[in-house]
Amino acid sequence: MFNNFVYQNPVRILFGKGQIAQLDRQIPKDAKILLTYGGGSIFKNGVYEQVKEALSGRNVIEFGGIEANPTYETLMKAVELAKKENIDFLLAVGGGSVLDGTKFIAAAIPYEGDDAWQLVTGKARIREATPIGAVLTLPATGSEMNFFAVISRKETHEKKGMGHPLLYPVFSVLDPETTYSLPKQQIANGIADAFTHVMEQYMTYPVNAEIQDRMAESIIQTLIAVAPKTLENPTDYEARANFMWAATVALNGFIGVGVPQDWATHDIGHELTASHGIDHARTLAVVLPHLLKLKKKDKRGKLIQYAKRVWNLSGTDDELVEGAIQKTIDFYESLDIPTKASAYGVGQETIDKIVSRFKEREIVLGERADITPEVVGEILEMSIK
Repeated sequence: MFNNFVYQNPVRILFGKGQIAQLDRQIPKDAKILLTYGGGSIFKNGVYEQVKEALSGRNVIEFGGIEANPTYETLMKAVELAKKENIDFLLAVGGGSVLDGTKFIAAAIPYEGDDAWQLVTGKARIREATPIGAVLTLPATGSEMNFFAVISRKETHEKKGMGHPLLYPVFSVLDPETTYSLPKQQIANGIADAFTHVMEQYMTYPVNAEIQDRMAESIIQTLIAVAPKTLENPTDYEARANFMWAATVALNGFIGVGVPQDWATHDIGHELTASHGIDHARTLAVVLPHLLKLKKKDKRGKLIQYAKRVWNLSGTDDELVEGAIQKTIDFYESLDIPTKASAYGVGQETIDKIVSRFKEREIVLGERADITPEVVGEILEMSIK
């Protein structure tokens, strides 16, 4: 059944060449800005200079060093700085991790409780947040146009998602040229991440939501088409622009309205990242194909639809189901991303720990809430054989 929904997305997108120059017009003139970034790639690709030029004469404090999987420990240092400096606007410059971390900072600055981690766990409500703007330099997470963030905590080896409408960016600048200098592996990861975001919202069961389905399928087909082009030629503007926009609309909420969603792949993948430090996108490629194999009966209708509409396959229904799963494996591996956890040294000991953690938290996953901790173990065991 096509479900009722409410949809609103307030993010202003400034897309294309030279749009960083618009920053001064987007941020209030009297704002005291905290500029957040990651490991320093923005100094190598010229983005930092463009941002600083656009904000010439503005009151800007900087905080760098936000990790690829942003940690609570690092982010709390930024919160402390922001409070000390009376920051009233945040500008995230980097990839989705920087923006995710900045969303946490935005929620934690006005928070008056003793433990801001409770904002991540949901034990404390987000009641206000410092405004955020973004300059995106790595397409992948869609964080530039949604209100979600994923934060890690080193002390407890946790990785959790958080979200609230107050954490939507006010605006996001998307200039494909800022991505030209990124390593090939990061682009491949971004493609895999965006692809899996769509699959989490699409690969469930049919509810006759044709607009959402057709748009999801078009995003997947776009990623399939532009992946080899943008990997082979990083300065192909059209290919990189299409990839960048696909990654954004993959998780801006539109294709997920009114339809069941899964997200088990992400939840399981987060555990692999927390335990082994595997890149987020690569954990998704490890989990999804095996989840599809195990749940192919429940996802049969959508697997058949996906096989026909996305991959143009033909044959019996059983052949279409198997072909759809194999094409998914082939796509990840065409990006040089393995689909076996054993490729990263994951063994039974890690699987047992992950299953135990899910049991402790009494978590069940999937669009039908039937992926129990034991089923998680089965999926991961398939990935090491």
